[in-house]
Amino acid sequence: MLPPLPAPDFDAATPYPEIGALRTALGAGDWPAVRRLWDAADRAGRAQLVAAIGDIERPAETAHLVTVLNAALAAEPGDPAAGAMLGAHLVSAGWLIRGSGWARSVSERQFTDFHGYLRRAEGVLIEATARNPDNVAAWQWRITVAMGLQLGADEARRRYDRVARVDPHQLNAQAGLLQLLCPKWSGSWEQVHTFARERMLAAPAGAHNAVLVVDAHLEHWLSLPSGEDAAYLTSQPVRDEIYEAAHRSIWHPEFRRTVGWVWVLNMFAGIFTMLEDHRAAAGLFAALGPLATRSPWTYLGRDPGETFVRRRADAIAGARAAA
Repeated sequence: MLPPLPAPDFDAATPYPEIGALRTALGAGDWPAVRRLWDAADRAGRAQLVAAIGDIERPAETAHLVTVLNAALAAEPGDPAAGAMLGAHLVSAGWLIRGSGWARSVSERQFTDFHGYLRRAEGVLIEATARNPDNVAAWQWRITVAMGLQLGADEARRRYDRVARVDPHQLNAQAGLLQLLCPKWSGSWEQVHTFARERMLAAPAGAHNAVLVVDAHLEHWLSLPSGEDAAYLTSQPVRDEIYEAAHRSIWHPEFRRTVGWVWVLNMFAGIFTMLEDHRAAAGLFAALGPLATRSPWTYLGRDPGETFVRRRADAIAGARAAA
């Protein structure tokens, strides 16, 4: 009998202690401590710190966060961390109102409030990128704003190009643009898969960017009607692309557990459970331990925690049976 496995841990601060330190500093209103974290981080680390702002949702914490960020900008209007974080918070707050569904599922009132938040975020982020043109974290969130305000693929590409000039392999920005290229945002599957493959091939050996191929196929799978989805994912060309992506990233000797690795392994674990490759999935669950991210498990079930646990158990049992 297998020993009990740990419950999934979705807290990003567990693998990335800097996020816990960021929460503590913001809670205490200690802006110098926030800036020390920002200054010590590389571009991927800064993007991770800014993304963590979106996890702050409780009203009291949100009000305090806005107060701290506004005070930091008032003291130094060109502060790159404060501009990026306030913009990201406004985008995340707006998206909570909109929800993650297709446009037809969003009410007129939701759209009004959603667009109001995004316009405020756009103003903050325009100022942040004007003062610091190489502020990749701020430009990344301007891609998301372009998607939400439906500014078009050309404008989103322009914003992505500003990121790529500074960091041509910035995965957060690439994942954001990939979403905008989906048909639900007026793109096409050809654009989605072409972009994902191009970014995978352009990245260094072992880089995380190959996960974009998995992301693209999961999005495509989600869009298909029942009955067509299983045939799509198990078709040989799709399987071949997924395994090629794994060999270029998570199974490559140069793969590193740098910022973002937990999401990458969760995405591949999810897709391998869908392909019923229990051995591959079980290996990734073993590498992850309890570390979980909401994507892809929110795609695969109502409760991401329950889905993670169930698919982990199935993978381990399947791998043992095949041994």
